[in-house]
Amino acid sequence: MKVTTAAGAGHFLLLFFASISHSPICSSFGNDTDRLSLLQFKNAITLDPHQSLVSWNDSHHFCSWKGVSCSSKNPPRVTAIDLADQGLVGHITPSLGNLTFLRYLDLSTNRLAGQVPASLGRLRRLRRLHLSNNTLQGIIPSFANCSHLRELWLDSNELVGRIPEDLPLGLEELDLSINNLSGTIPSTAANITALRYFACAFNAIDGGIPGELAALRGTETLAVDVNRMSGGFPEAILNMSALTVLGLASNHFSGELPSAIGSSLPNLQALAIDINFFHGEIPSSLANASNLIKVDLSRNNFIGVVPASIGKPANLTWLNLEMNQLHARSKQDWEFMDSLANCTQLQVLSLMGNQMEGYVPSSLGNFSVQLQRLQLGLNKLSGNFPSGIANLPNLISLGLEYNRFTGSVPRWLGGLKKLQVLSLYDNSFTGHVPTSLSNLSHLTELLLDSNQFIGNIPSSFGNLQFLRNINISNNNLHGNLPKKIFMIPTISQVLLSFNNLSGELPTEVGNARQLMYLQLSSNNLSGDIPSTLGNCENLQDVELDQNNFTGGIPTSFSKLISLKFLDLSHNKLSGSIPVSLGDLQLLNQIDLSFNHLTGQVPTKGIFKNSTAMQIDGNIGLCGGAPELHLPECPSTTSNKSKHKLYVQLKLVIPLASMVTFAIVILILFMIWKGNRRTNSMSLPSFGREIPKVSYRDLARATNGFSTSNLIGKGSYSSVYRGQLFQDINVVAIKVFSLETRGAQKSFIAECNALRNVRHRNLVPILTACSSIDSSGNDFKALVYKYMPRGDLHKLLYSTPRDERSSDLCYISLAQRLSIAVDVSDALAYLHHSHEGTIVHCDLKPSNILLDDDMTALVGDFGLAKFKTDSRTSFDNSNSATNGTIGYVAPECATGGHVSTAADVYSFGVVLLEIFIRRRPTDDIFKDGLSIAKYAEINIPEKMLQIVDPQLAQELSLSQEDPVTVDGTAAHCLLSVLNIGLCCTKSAPNERITMQEVAARLHTIRDSFLR
Repeated sequence: MKVTTAAGAGHFLLLFFASISHSPICSSFGNDTDRLSLLQFKNAITLDPHQSLVSWNDSHHFCSWKGVSCSSKNPPRVTAIDLADQGLVGHITPSLGNLTFLRYLDLSTNRLAGQVPASLGRLRRLRRLHLSNNTLQGIIPSFANCSHLRELWLDSNELVGRIPEDLPLGLEELDLSINNLSGTIPSTAANITALRYFACAFNAIDGGIPGELAALRGTETLAVDVNRMSGGFPEAILNMSALTVLGLASNHFSGELPSAIGSSLPNLQALAIDINFFHGEIPSSLANASNLIKVDLSRNNFIGVVPASIGKPANLTWLNLEMNQLHARSKQDWEFMDSLANCTQLQVLSLMGNQMEGYVPSSLGNFSVQLQRLQLGLNKLSGNFPSGIANLPNLISLGLEYNRFTGSVPRWLGGLKKLQVLSLYDNSFTGHVPTSLSNLSHLTELLLDSNQFIGNIPSSFGNLQFLRNINISNNNLHGNLPKKIFMIPTISQVLLSFNNLSGELPTEVGNARQLMYLQLSSNNLSGDIPSTLGNCENLQDVELDQNNFTGGIPTSFSKLISLKFLDLSHNKLSGSIPVSLGDLQLLNQIDLSFNHLTGQVPTKGIFKNSTAMQIDGNIGLCGGAPELHLPECPSTTSNKSKHKLYVQLKLVIPLASMVTFAIVILILFMIWKGNRRTNSMSLPSFGREIPKVSYRDLARATNGFSTSNLIGKGSYSSVYRGQLFQDINVVAIKVFSLETRGAQKSFIAECNALRNVRHRNLVPILTACSSIDSSGNDFKALVYKYMPRGDLHKLLYSTPRDERSSDLCYISLAQRLSIAVDVSDALAYLHHSHEGTIVHCDLKPSNILLDDDMTALVGDFGLAKFKTDSRTSFDNSNSATNGTIGYVAPECATGGHVSTAADVYSFGVVLLEIFIRRRPTDDIFKDGLSIAKYAEINIPEKMLQIVDPQLAQELSLSQEDPVTVDGTAAHCLLSVLNIGLCCTKSAPNERITMQEVAARLHTIRDSFLR
């Protein structure tokens, strides 16, 4: 129909607009751009797990799409997008910059990647931009044109670059935390006078806090934790009187806290300055910040006493002062405890790692019943178990470890029903382990190791259904292993080494499906190793050595797919080595030495690496990797033929012929003895077949003992690097200088020491040579496996590339701990685990060698002394040479008798040297000051000042990584230094044994690695 009149045309237009008002096709009157921009954003989303964008289509108006809000004006415009926490994967398209009416954009807590579009900086009306908790990358674009922007949240992404200098002046909240930002805090931030919240924690920002920020008097939160910032306490902060939260933790700040800090910041509620280098005393004015709720001053260098007024803020819930140098010696020093008793909301108190001495004040019993965590470990506390703890029914974690507590653990401790972590290790607690502890139904960690507990392990511990870690190692426990412990569904660590436990390992161990660590070394366990152990597929560490286990190695071990370390040494195991052990891909260390194993050694997996396995002391083994130098395995047919031939010879050869044969051998021997120019050998027996070498072989291997091959020289010998065997690339050849008095005795001593010893931390001998050199003189040499990393002395004091460089090679704390553990294991074996006792007599860093994996091996037994049983004594004929100056024990230096305690002393010196990195003959050690005395007078107060500076840096904050090392590292270091002091006591009977040293070091290393 054709419309011809004006009225008809007007009616048509009315019908037309009425019809399109219900159409899904939007008009082009200003808002179609919004629709297209949103669709472009949707197209950039590659995964929408919650179907949040399913409504984003043309069947609905875009203002009704999920997460989209529009203005009420006509035409409607997009004013807000809220798609937080929808699991969206994709990237943010620049098209969102076309939403010119957008005021609020929240895409936080998704999985968006790519860059923050620079087009968002065009949104002049934008007030809140929340992009937190994604994986956004690139730099922060300019938002200078977003004059109305009040909230900019970009935290928890992967942004790089610097903090922009042109931030909007109207910002009230700025959160840039948890990114990869660098550079400094721009001084222009002081122009944002409305800023209430500023956080840039967990980045790599350096420099200090600009003084200009003193203009931000309205700022309530300032969080710059975990960066690389330095300098003294920022004076600008004292002008921010509105501050309620101040976070400077985990930086390089130093100096003293301002004496008026509490008065200048009266509104402060949370103060976190932990893990820095602040020193001096804690200002008493801190108590003037009466609203304080949380105070963390831990891991600094604060000295003096805790201010008696520290408990003045009535709402204080958290006080962490651990790992400082605070002391309390007198009743007056402990007055702060009375003050804290007034804090009715106190939940956390940690004084761990300070110099608190004497008895714990009885006022502890007056503390708030709200107290949940009490950490008093690593101090010098003494007396009986603190009785006041009985009044703290809501305790979740209690730490009294590494103190000097004595007496028994009270039965009432089992009444603290909410206790989850109980740490009492390294004290002198005696008596039985209370059965009442089995009432702690929420207990997850029970750490009682290194005390003097006796009796049995309570079987009722099996009732602790949430227990993950039980450690009662290094005590005097007897009896059987409770079966019910292995029935606990959550158990992951059972550490009971160095006790006197007996009986069998129960078959119920197979029920512990979450078990990761099983350490039962040095007990009296017997019987077969249960095959059910193979059910524990999460096992990573199995240590059953130094027991009396019999039977074979269970083939079910092949199911331990997570196994990394297996030690079954020094038992009575028999049978063959299961070939399937070679299929365990994660296994990197195995010790089967000193058992009765027979048959062929497997050749795959772990068994390809001769440095990662120990099988010595099993005389029935054959085959295996060539580096093992085991005899070939005879075939069945060959065995039968040899047996048949032996029977025939036994019947045919008459006795007279045998006598004649013996006489001929005797005559030949006498002729050989008189002829000194032959090249025959007189080798010691090393308890196994070894390849024979002559002087000519060794001369050829070292290019005529060329000085270019000389790698070391001692009092009695020189060590050369040489190519000897075809299947071994390089060996170390120790040639004895027989013209030097004592060298012959040194050779004999070393041969005797190595005759039957086999341990993964003793340098393995390959062969020996006792012959005549080219001039007709006696020649004696020992051939060892070559250690490519040299000795510990070289590692500690050599430079990485250029000898003129002042930078020493870096050795991490973990590496130092491993070296200490390796050496202690070797000495503990020589002193306590060998048939007879061997004293090394010359332990020092140059006699500790390192293989490719940084495993430490003790060598050079030229001064070793032996004792075959308790009725014989050590040979002291060579007492004048019982060690090296600086390492020799005082009693040996004055001609006293040799004992294992002398080795303990030498080890203590070496242990301190490893971590302090100073020779005991250093120039600073004079006028009666030894390395031990030096350590004793400086720890723990100045521990970080005396240890190797590289180590101190690692303990405080790595320059490469903005994330700090936790307090466990400092705790471990202090524990190790204390062991060094225990080893270097002047009187031999005051020193601990190497067995105890090894047990403690294992505990420390395991704690650090976990």
